[in-house]
Amino acid sequence: MDNRVQGLHHLAISTADIKSQIDFFTDKLGMELVALYWMHGAKETWHGFLRMNDESSVAFVQSPAVGKVTPKFGETHAGNPTAPSAAGTTQHIALKVTDVDDLHRMQNRLRSKGVPVLGPVDHGFCKSIYFAGPEGLALELSCSDAAINPENWIDPDVVARAGISPEDLERFRNPPAFEAPDQPVPQADTKGPGPHMTNYPPGIYEKLMAVPDKDIWDASENQPPVGGKQ
Repeated sequence: MDNRVQGLHHLAISTADIKSQIDFFTDKLGMELVALYWMHGAKETWHGFLRMNDESSVAFVQSPAVGKVTPKFGETHAGNPTAPSAAGTTQHIALKVTDVDDLHRMQNRLRSKGVPVLGPVDHGFCKSIYFAGPEGLALELSCSDAAINPENWIDPDVVARAGISPEDLERFRNPPAFEAPDQPVPQADTKGPGPHMTNYPPGIYEKLMAVPDKDIWDASENQPPVGGKQ
């Protein structure tokens, strides 16, 4: 049984104006709104999902607290596809289209609606166009003809500068398989090396991680807000 990540389920982006984000992604990019509801486990917070396909979405999260955080380009946002932002933040977001013809169609769609578009750019393993979204999002649309060939696209110069040894590189290119044990693995130590989720009130993270998995599952909210059962 495969125990590796299979793809992107959803990417959740903070917003202070979820209506404007929904309007942009539906009107400019043609993505359908498929969910908009009170976010589970979060007070006064909305969660919206825009469909990419049956298994993947772009999502937005809006709460009153988001509007109190001041965006700053070069820190919270990059603002364009080559500028820096703080470590751990999103530098830019690339969404997939089928082929170069679709890339040109999307370029025309965006420009017809007043959005400046840079490109297409031929990166070798993909072709791309670049543009901005609401609230400083740096966005890209890309298509590829084939899978990336690591023999061609892992640059030894960058590998060395990143401090990656030959042993590291072999491990990164061929991650070891994980053999699942017969019994569930106990929760990891919240005082261990982690990484750890943060920005909770003091003591809450430790208490949450101590709750048995079954209790978390049983307490889950799983019914849609309209129409009862899924």
